[in-house]
Amino acid sequence: QVQLVESGGGLVQAGGSLRLSCTASGSIGRINDMGWHRQAPGKQRELVAHITKEGSTSYADFVKGRFTISRDNAKNTAYLQMNSLKPEDTAVYYCNFKIRDEYLALYNYWGQGTQVTVSS
Repeated sequence: QVQLVESGGGLVQAGGSLRLSCTASGSIGRINDMGWHRQAPGKQRELVAHITKEGSTSYADFVKGRFTISRDNAKNTAYLQMNSLKPEDTAVYYCNFKIRDEYLALYNYWGQGTQVTVSS
């Protein structure tokens, strides 16, 4: 079984920064894509940032230039550096990994979510 554990959320003032981490543990074959999503109260979950196993990144328009996604394959970890935070960034942030097992089957895993609150 694979588990994703997130950390790094919290309360920050507008204009501040936070760094989220998400580490996979368990029976991990190969981690393909990694991503961060978020869900604000009353809204649907939305993609924030994505990174391929080759390291190519993509971002939602509302975080471009402010957030940076990265990965450390040796540590099975994804990061989301969030700068210039705005109150509208307040949400629960979830990591998402696509992982191949030893039989090359591809599975989708989610972290438990970490709360990010940005005060004005």
